[in-house]
Amino acid sequence: MQAALTLLDGLRQQGMTRLVLCPGSRSGPLAAAAGLLAARGDLALTTAIDERSAAFLALGMATSRGRAVAVVTTSGTAVANLLPAAVEADRSTQPLLLLTADRPARLKNCGANQTVNQEQFLQSVCRWLGHGAPEGLASQPPQALFDLAHEAWRHCHGRPPGPVQLNLPFEEPLHGSPEDQQSVQVSGLQRSAPAPSSDSTLGAAPQLNPNQAGVVVAGPWRGLAPALPAYQQALRQWLARSGWPLLADPLAAIPAECPGQLDGWELQLDRLQLAPGSPVLRLGPLPASRRLEAWLQRQTGPQLLISEGEPRGLDPLGLADQWSGGLAAWWAEQNQDSTVASTPEPVMPQSGMAALLRQRLPLQGAVNEPALAHWLSLLLPPQLPVMLAASSPVRDWLIWGGIKAQNRRCFSFRGASGIDGTLSLAMGLAMEQGPLVLVTGDLALLHDSNGWLHGAQGSPPLLVLLIDNQGGGIFQQLPVESKQFDRLFAMPQRVNPLALAAAHGIDGRQVACLEDLPKALEWGLAQGRPALLRLATDREADARLRTQLRSAAQNAEPLL
Repeated sequence: MQAALTLLDGLRQQGMTRLVLCPGSRSGPLAAAAGLLAARGDLALTTAIDERSAAFLALGMATSRGRAVAVVTTSGTAVANLLPAAVEADRSTQPLLLLTADRPARLKNCGANQTVNQEQFLQSVCRWLGHGAPEGLASQPPQALFDLAHEAWRHCHGRPPGPVQLNLPFEEPLHGSPEDQQSVQVSGLQRSAPAPSSDSTLGAAPQLNPNQAGVVVAGPWRGLAPALPAYQQALRQWLARSGWPLLADPLAAIPAECPGQLDGWELQLDRLQLAPGSPVLRLGPLPASRRLEAWLQRQTGPQLLISEGEPRGLDPLGLADQWSGGLAAWWAEQNQDSTVASTPEPVMPQSGMAALLRQRLPLQGAVNEPALAHWLSLLLPPQLPVMLAASSPVRDWLIWGGIKAQNRRCFSFRGASGIDGTLSLAMGLAMEQGPLVLVTGDLALLHDSNGWLHGAQGSPPLLVLLIDNQGGGIFQQLPVESKQFDRLFAMPQRVNPLALAAAHGIDGRQVACLEDLPKALEWGLAQGRPALLRLATDREADARLRTQLRSAAQNAEPLL
């Protein structure tokens, strides 16, 4: 246990304050050490029985704070269950520290129980794979363990941030006596946290002329949380200086009342005309809009894509030059001799889109998904963050949510755009953020139903809005014709989500119609702990409604 304690204390000195512990025997020394640090008040400890869910829980926590959270597992298939969250952490560039206990080298490749090649499971998506001594962690001197912790933390928070695995062999005995556990001590060694890494290969920031007409397309924000204020300030200043319109994804984390916003822009892209050769400034990955992709392909001017430290390509269209130094650094290098950033102009006058949607999507009658996306952004408290499942909810919020949706802090894990871990991610965010609303479909919620188990620990204030459309509603929007559509694509399940939540001690209510939505939200937010609202929709009718709304938008007042 002493070696495990030294390693964890080394990570604590780097900045680790949270750890999620999964059960196991081979990981016993890490569990005992984590328990000791938690008892001393040096570590916030959460336990979880499902490694897959635990890793997503930790990823939600890490995303909220912009600092790695550790997950501890035993050996064997437990490690394989970390892969989905590691993939998402890799692609969404968020730090995640995976501490996997292993058998010593003498038990490898000889048929020993629960012994696999787990050091290879996560390697393709990890920023770095660190190893303890093959004969066991206890054989390493304290300084070597501190160095291991230092390297793991440094790679977790590098450029870009991402997952790191420490594969840690432990030799028996694994579980010391109570006397042995009381005798262990935190090492007197100290090592400062690594300095933020810099990329000297970036080159000078590309210049754009703010006096030339152009447009900004802000995609999902993929930086670390502490860097968000500087990003928002730079965006506001560029827009105020240039006067360019802003096409913002709800996940772009733009500042409130940001200048240049266009209401309902996705619905009227075909009518948004730029002068030939006008530049396009793109921030981060593309929003989830095929119409935006087609519009960008029609533009004739240069396109500059700025990522927040991500050097890998983010332009599947192959149209943009990419610079990965981040928007704040880019703005600092722009030629600003003509003006200091002016007072931001007010949000551009709305087109007819807000009025059109209010008319076509009244807060009455049967629940439908476009109306939910439109009204939730108006009914929820302005400062309340929302997490959107990476399927229909994130697309509906973009299209039907309007400016209010753009100005709300929204999360969605679209690095790999899977439905894996939806509920666990939201639980992790709520444990760090405080009150949060998750908007999800029925399959995504059922896929991660073990996430309800986290509701008993600290009672995170999470309100789950379940859009129950009896299967994968997003597939209803595809040009798929099949007599076996439900069986082959939608895959509806015969599970009562309210009963399933109740089995985990979670209170829930059915929302019968849109008129009941305000009171239902009031009830859910007042719980101060996990709660569920089920809203039943008709996916076939909603698909037709989306088509009708798009047709009506073609006759609305032009954007510019």
